[in-house]
Amino acid sequence: MDRNKLGLSVKNSIIMEDLKFKFLGLINKQNQAKIPSMGLHPDLLNPVEYQKNEDTQSEAGRSTESELLPDQDILESIERVYYETGGSFDPCRHELEKLPEVLNSKDIEHDCKKLKQQHQVVSKKVLQLILQKQSACKEEFERILKIQEQLQDTLDICRMGRSDLNLAKLQFTTASLGILANYQKRQVVQGLLNSLNTIKTLQRTEDRLQELLNEGNYPGAISLLLECQSAAQTYKHFHCVAALNGKLQDTLEQAEELLDVALSKMCTDFDIMIYSSVQEAYKLLGKTQTAMDQLHMHFTAAIHNTAFTAVHSYAGGDMKRQYKQLCQSISQENFIICLTELCKSLWAILSSYYLVVSWHNAHDDSAKQKADDKDLEATFNKQYVQQKLKNGMFRIWHDVEMKISTYLMGANLACFKFEQFVQVLAIVHRLMEVGDELCGSPSENLQESIRKQSMSYFSHYHASRLDELRIFLENDGWELCPVKPTFMATQLQEFKSLKPVLNSYKVRNSPDGSNLSENGSSGAGGWLQRYLEAGTSPFNVGLDETADEDILANIGDEPSGYFSEDSDDDIPEELKRDYVDEPEHALLLKRKHKSKHVGPMVTNTTLSVLRVCGKYLQMSRLLRSIAINVIQNMIQFFELYFHTVHTFFTSDLQINSDTLYSPKLKLTLARIRENLIASENVPEDPLHKYRVRQPSLSSIVNLTQPERLHGLTERVVGVESLLFLGQQYDSLRPYLEHLISTPQRGFLHQFYTQTIASAADLRKPVYMAVVSQAFDVATVLNLMNKVNWEVRDVMSQHSRYVDVLLQEIHKLHTRLDEIGSRVPLSQEVHHSIWENVAHLITHTIVEGFSNAKKCSNGGRALMQLDFTQLMSKFEKLTTLRPMPHREYVELYVKAYYLPENILEEWIKEHLEYSTKHLIGLISCACQNNKKTRQRLISIIEEERPNR
Repeated sequence: MDRNKLGLSVKNSIIMEDLKFKFLGLINKQNQAKIPSMGLHPDLLNPVEYQKNEDTQSEAGRSTESELLPDQDILESIERVYYETGGSFDPCRHELEKLPEVLNSKDIEHDCKKLKQQHQVVSKKVLQLILQKQSACKEEFERILKIQEQLQDTLDICRMGRSDLNLAKLQFTTASLGILANYQKRQVVQGLLNSLNTIKTLQRTEDRLQELLNEGNYPGAISLLLECQSAAQTYKHFHCVAALNGKLQDTLEQAEELLDVALSKMCTDFDIMIYSSVQEAYKLLGKTQTAMDQLHMHFTAAIHNTAFTAVHSYAGGDMKRQYKQLCQSISQENFIICLTELCKSLWAILSSYYLVVSWHNAHDDSAKQKADDKDLEATFNKQYVQQKLKNGMFRIWHDVEMKISTYLMGANLACFKFEQFVQVLAIVHRLMEVGDELCGSPSENLQESIRKQSMSYFSHYHASRLDELRIFLENDGWELCPVKPTFMATQLQEFKSLKPVLNSYKVRNSPDGSNLSENGSSGAGGWLQRYLEAGTSPFNVGLDETADEDILANIGDEPSGYFSEDSDDDIPEELKRDYVDEPEHALLLKRKHKSKHVGPMVTNTTLSVLRVCGKYLQMSRLLRSIAINVIQNMIQFFELYFHTVHTFFTSDLQINSDTLYSPKLKLTLARIRENLIASENVPEDPLHKYRVRQPSLSSIVNLTQPERLHGLTERVVGVESLLFLGQQYDSLRPYLEHLISTPQRGFLHQFYTQTIASAADLRKPVYMAVVSQAFDVATVLNLMNKVNWEVRDVMSQHSRYVDVLLQEIHKLHTRLDEIGSRVPLSQEVHHSIWENVAHLITHTIVEGFSNAKKCSNGGRALMQLDFTQLMSKFEKLTTLRPMPHREYVELYVKAYYLPENILEEWIKEHLEYSTKHLIGLISCACQNNKKTRQRLISIIEEERPNR
């Protein structure tokens, strides 16, 4: 057993040696290099022959040789333990351990054959892998050789360096080293002297810093200070320099305080040189954002302190009182003066801020032109400053607005005179223009405060003006004022400041979105820039002497009032001075107008209404928020004038006819009576708080004298002056529409389309009151009742009542000529009077015809003859062709000839005739047919029971 194991071990050893030699043989074939056999046995050097010998000796080998297996299968059949990389594995022992206890030579030979096959396949596989890596191995070997050469060169350099060092060591002496040491000491001493000189300079710099700060050269001082701090930081290891560094820090804090003081002065007195110096200094300190924050704090404080100081200078008293309490203690005499000073003081702050913004805009533009700034921090600072300035303008204006609003709300303006109140409005209006120009702010707080004050003031003021207008109407003698032929409302003193604006709105348009300034300019930028360049304030009194857009200069020159505010002597004096062509007209006026007046129909009351309208429009121009109320109250003046003229001059109207009043006139009079005229029996309505007691006609006006045509002169003056007043209102319409937004113009449209449009319709009832008294209608009807309408033959001579009517017409024509020599009677007046005459005559004739109980064909012909004669004489005398209302008579007379069936339709169609007229017509037309007569009369009574 031991012998067999030993033989097997030897055999395995021989197999392993065989593998080694095959591997070496393969390498020798590839590299063509001779490798010595190292004294091995010749049989081992020829493994092929050795293999053949073994094969001939073993039948098992011959039997397995013929069995060829793929290399991959052979590799996979190798046990895993042969692949382990550990060095403790022994293949011989591993194979011996696998032998069974009872050995079999064939099995052993079979195993050996299998191991040989595996060995051959592994050798072949290894050889393939070696061939694949041969080129890489060659390159790596060459690199190793190159590294070996470089190492050799390095060794040579090191040997040479050591040799040179040994030579230097031998050649240098102690004296040479001493020279080097002395030179080093010299260098140290020179550095020390430089440090001492720098320290000395630093100590002397403090005085120079104080000089620069006192001179206001802040950039130079800051630059020098920062340079000193940098030097002190370099030499901080010296104890004296450490103390100096503390002093420099104190000086820097002092410089920053001085910069802050100089910055605060810019809020009220901007100086471009000083501000540029301060900004440059802050830029050197790296505190641009801090400087901007401090600047806005100073502006806020300046607004508060300036407002408090300005108000306290007029209020006096304890300095500890609040600003609101100071505003409430300002007296009426000092209110406008204090407001002006307050606005001037705040304007100085606003203008300074505007100049600050302009400086930064110009500075940023120049910086962009010089270089493209790539510094992110600098870019961020610029953006911060721009945003801060943009938001700061709104905040500063809001502070100014609140100060003025508080001041306005602290006073009671109800007792101010109108001129004073308008002056307050003008100042506030100018201030709002400043806010709009600087930052585009609508100044809502300021508008609301002045609106409340204006509404409170205007409520009391308008009530008193309405009452005074009533008194003025009651004392008016309805005489003409001798004005120029070209007189218009804009020539009055109260319209002087409105002329540029009114001229801008002569052509009607829709200017709701227009940016046209209320002062007639196209914008506020021009005047604001002018004040900034001149260094003056827009709140100086007397500005209007050089600029048309300001009202303040003319306020002191205006008349002292109207109605009771103007004395009776002032009005004629002013009229003679401003409007009358020649002074002699006043004397002629006292002589009861013996010469014909050539100007428009204007009374003292008309002028008074126009004056108050001018003042009201001044308020509307200066404060748009109350424009609706102001314009509504202006309309009330016209309505009161309208209603009063109607009441005065139609109270004696003796004819009750709906045809005298147009639908518009009826509606207008009813609305005025309901909304404006106070009634003793009706309680006050809060919706119509402005009510006026109905005026009474002055006792000096006599409407009962027949020789004066029952006051026709006064009636003409009253009606025509109302129409002239309506024309002036109509000329103001474009501007009034401009003051009110489109959705709120309903009442204004109603005023012009109804009230103004119906004013001309007032001529008919007023002049009819004269005509109805000038003609003796009763006498004419009596004469007509005496006419025999049952004549058989056609008459050639007209009736006597026609002559009576013609006499009355001629008499009226003569008196009209006499009145026309004193008072200008326009063509419209003549036409209206004669149209009323025609109306009265035609209705009188129809009334007389309807009184006829019976009428023959000859009687009907006589009716036509009478009316034709009357109509021809009337047209010849009055030049009115054709005669108005002639159809009213002609249709009535022709109805006598209609058949019964057509007559029924005619009655139903012609509603202009009264029930009495139709019954009289039927009685004559159907006098022989009682049944038809009764049927038609019943139809009339059923269809028109109230006529």
